[in-house]
Amino acid sequence: MDSVSLIGTFFALIPILLIALVLRWIRILRVNSEIQIEQNKQIIALLKDIANKN
Repeated sequence: MDSVSLIGTFFALIPILLIALVLRWIRILRVNSEIQIEQNKQIIALLKDIANKN
């Protein structure tokens, strides 16, 4: 395998790797968003408890 075909193969794989990284990044954002939503619900519940005690 000469260096030209090796370089061509490398450049052909770059878009596939970029798509994989973008999909992974989106998945991480989605998981973090779900965690954030749960934390917000807990904060709201605690604030309601504090408001009811006053």
